[in-house]
Amino acid sequence: MGSADSKLNFRKAVIQLTTKTQPVEATDDAFWDQFWADTATSVQDVFALVPAAEIRAVREESPSNLATLCYKAVEKLVQGAESGCHSEKEKQIVLNCSRLLTRVLPYIFEDPDWRGFFWSTVPGAGRGGGEDDDENARPLAESLLLAIADLLFCPDFTVQSHRRSTDSAEDVHSLDSCEYIWEAGVGFAHSPQPNYIHDMNRMELLKLLLTCFSEAMYLPPAPDSGSTNPWVQFFCSTENRHALPLFTSLLNTVCAYDPVGYGIPYNHLLFSDYREPLVEEAAQVLIVTLDHDSATSTSPTVDGTTTGTAMDDADPPGPENLFVNYLSRIHREEDFQFVLKGIARLLSNPLLQTYLPNSTKKIQFHQELLVLFWKLCDFNKKFLFFVLKSSDVLDILVPILYFLNDARADQSRVGLMHIGVFILLLLSGERNFGVRLNKPYSVRVPMDIPVFTGTHADLLIVVFHKIITSGHQRLQPLFDCLLTIVVNVSPYLKSLSMVAANKLLHLLEAFSTTWFLFSAAQNHHLVFFLLEVFNNIIQYQFDGNSNLVYAIIRKRSVFHQLANLPTDPPAIHKALQRRRRAPEPLSRTGSQEGASMEGSRPAAPAEPGTLKTSLVATPGIDKLTEKSQVSEDGTLRSLESASQPSSADGSPAAEEPSQAWREQRRPSSSSASGQWSPTSEWVLSWKSKLPLQTIMRLLQVLVPQVEKICIDKGLTDESEILRFLQHGTLVGLLPVPHPILIRKYQANSGTAMWFRTYMWGVIYLRNVDPPVWYDTDVKLFEIQRV
Repeated sequence: MGSADSKLNFRKAVIQLTTKTQPVEATDDAFWDQFWADTATSVQDVFALVPAAEIRAVREESPSNLATLCYKAVEKLVQGAESGCHSEKEKQIVLNCSRLLTRVLPYIFEDPDWRGFFWSTVPGAGRGGGEDDDENARPLAESLLLAIADLLFCPDFTVQSHRRSTDSAEDVHSLDSCEYIWEAGVGFAHSPQPNYIHDMNRMELLKLLLTCFSEAMYLPPAPDSGSTNPWVQFFCSTENRHALPLFTSLLNTVCAYDPVGYGIPYNHLLFSDYREPLVEEAAQVLIVTLDHDSATSTSPTVDGTTTGTAMDDADPPGPENLFVNYLSRIHREEDFQFVLKGIARLLSNPLLQTYLPNSTKKIQFHQELLVLFWKLCDFNKKFLFFVLKSSDVLDILVPILYFLNDARADQSRVGLMHIGVFILLLLSGERNFGVRLNKPYSVRVPMDIPVFTGTHADLLIVVFHKIITSGHQRLQPLFDCLLTIVVNVSPYLKSLSMVAANKLLHLLEAFSTTWFLFSAAQNHHLVFFLLEVFNNIIQYQFDGNSNLVYAIIRKRSVFHQLANLPTDPPAIHKALQRRRRAPEPLSRTGSQEGASMEGSRPAAPAEPGTLKTSLVATPGIDKLTEKSQVSEDGTLRSLESASQPSSADGSPAAEEPSQAWREQRRPSSSSASGQWSPTSEWVLSWKSKLPLQTIMRLLQVLVPQVEKICIDKGLTDESEILRFLQHGTLVGLLPVPHPILIRKYQANSGTAMWFRTYMWGVIYLRNVDPPVWYDTDVKLFEIQRV
């Protein structure tokens, strides 16, 4: 009964607040206490009992009452942090104020006139009168953030107390929060007893913290992306004495989480897992605090020196973000192992789920984990190298390929597709990744792809082929990235399966039809990428790749057609006319689609009515990557675009004309005036650079020999031809191998902005209970229904 009463009292207070036109004095405690004193309301109740329309009405019609409500709620949190929340009543007040602020803050952020409110100081708000005015002049936002930080390490409220009951209560001010880190892992060996109540309290405070940070959602995406979030900046500065233990607590809470239920299948059906909401919240707070544009800061390079010059230091880039700082300084092998194992375990969880249906609790926060993994690799190069030298990198690769394949038809998950591809692009810039891909792929995760026997490289190629041929059309801008990844790993692939070899040739066939080549300014780049893949494999890994060589021989007509591509205007015109009748080349399933793996479900489009958030455009592949050449000793040398090395055939190494990279690949449908149309000169300009010499030479040598075997033995049997090709050699017959070119990912402010919109879009859509930002006027992205 008491609960219903308190809800009623709370609702009455809200109505009074919205109907009072006169300002209520801050000293009128009897009025303000109704909002937090005795209510037994959950956060869901607060959202239901404080409707959006009423918050906006108070904001417009009695702004001073809204200001006082916020100020009083923050004051209560500050008092709770000061006193250490010993009584149940104090704990209740802190939780109620925290829920109320979580409800109200988005409506303050959505109004530009209010945005500065939390950064102003409240006049006459000094607690101790005149003498310590400096201390009291803190902006409201700073007081709020420091109170949240203190409350997150409050014994018997959010952490286990170390005192025995006979001792006096711990003094909050002298408490060393590093002894109260929430979970064992990086830099902390002791694993505290799990406590449901503490987890719930932490979660509510983290939700409030995330809401404070979400001011970023109400600012339109800025192209310079130099805008630092003042809330994050202050919270992650030296002003916050709990920055290190909190960073460690969040990271360890995420990486130590095991959703399986302590290794016992189906255990989650017996016990509800109260840890998961905390882990999700921790992951979200962590990635937001790490939202830092690495392109603009001088980050330490691999050898520990900074990339800037001494001159740059004259004007340091504002206060350091300690969370980014701590993340970049993790260096112990066992810490890397703990983090990598934890992220791999969580990313693989949805795959286990498809393998043994319902055996484990299926986590939903894989997008946050991918952003976290990205940040780790981006800010901590030692971590990236650790990942690449351990075969655990494959435990990250397989889940990413699973997500890419599963999301390919669903336009609401285009962002997930992008981040998965970005991570693979980053990894593919390192030789070790290509080498690791040669490991046989034996785990049979049920995926909607043809069955094959082979390596992780085969898996990657088969999934990429599936994305390109049967993915959502909005993925077209990613084709360059997908093929760049294949080019980057190709020199190291020891033996492709027949299935993967056929997939690559099917892509070449589709991309080299005259209609496709002539219908957009940069479609031919895809052919350049594929030819580079074939050249790398033939020149560096000929011995083990008889399947690919055989596939090239079988599809030799495609290479001859490319060499004899028509360039005269009538032929170009005719090729474009053919489009009207022919379907898009990629929708053909001309490449023997084998049966899919058992237990797999086809990738489905989004359910009607699914919400999605818009993303800013990603930079073109030329902005995303920088070319490096692999030297004899395996080291990389960056190439300035001015001096392109020539490949064996004397043309720039698969150099693509890149003036129009930024346009979409779709045939232009713009007005006749601005419409791009292919000319003879344009076709000639790149046709002459197609790197076909190596393949033409290979065909010239091998085709007559293969035909002779077939005639001599009356053969139609592939295995005999493959056996011959396995033992063949082209030593001395091919052009001198060209240098290996790697296109390495490079940070830039365009991707920093992309990550910001993607990350906040994910957080917006995932926080539905309570719906913190739903129906508020966000500006960083648009919310659309599929």
